[in-house]
Amino acid sequence: MDTLQVILLALIQGFTEFLPISSSAHLILPAQLFGWEDQGLSFDVAVHIGSLLAVIIYFRKEIVAMFKAWIASIFKGQHSDDSKLAWWIILATIPAVVIGFMAKDWVESFLRGPGVIAITTVVFGLLLWLGDRMAKCELTEYQTGWKKALLIGFAQALALIPGTSRSGVTMTAALMLGLNKEAAARFSFLMSIPVILGAALLMGKDIVTEGHVIDWQAMGLGVLLSFISAYVCIHFFLKIISRMGMTPFVIYRLALGLFLCGFIFL
Repeated sequence: MDTLQVILLALIQGFTEFLPISSSAHLILPAQLFGWEDQGLSFDVAVHIGSLLAVIIYFRKEIVAMFKAWIASIFKGQHSDDSKLAWWIILATIPAVVIGFMAKDWVESFLRGPGVIAITTVVFGLLLWLGDRMAKCELTEYQTGWKKALLIGFAQALALIPGTSRSGVTMTAALMLGLNKEAAARFSFLMSIPVILGAALLMGKDIVTEGHVIDWQAMGLGVLLSFISAYVCIHFFLKIISRMGMTPFVIYRLALGLFLCGFIFL
């Protein structure tokens, strides 16, 4: 990878990981459109680590509070809003872990092409629009409940398919289930922590066992740029989402999907 490719892909990962427009699709597309070689597993790990650090640092106070409350709920039987939220996030992670473990190889073999990305970009963009229109915006993340958390978790499992968008499909489900826009985003971002961490650990294991060549300079730059762009993205997205809604992202997804369809079939 040359430096320009590293910079572009790291920024793309950081900006798109937490927006409802699919980071996996945007990392696959440059290689498809510009004829670049695959960026490699080690670089994927690097940019995911950068995004993970961004969400952990941004929500550090909430994470510490949830962790302390979760420990208290286990050992002292003390239940609070923070402990319930921690349990719901754990519960919401289970479907993605189970389904991801079973379907990962099949998805990577058959569902990583631009045609699939074009279709999922449009379909899940329309679902995002529907979720935004249906949103009752009544509940905060602390009022989610275990049933809604589990349903959002099953929605998250769909993000194994490139073009779906993990944040997009979880926000869509959360909005349809009554969460307000900021709560849907916050719950989605907190859900991302165990999922991104698990994905990075699995990819790291593959790097070690398969003996991948590591470009440490590219990895370091990838971590730094994905961290900065992801942190900026989270901050401003939460500031504007209640006023702006999902319409701009729906329009972007539809335009991107139509462009891809034209690129593929014309």
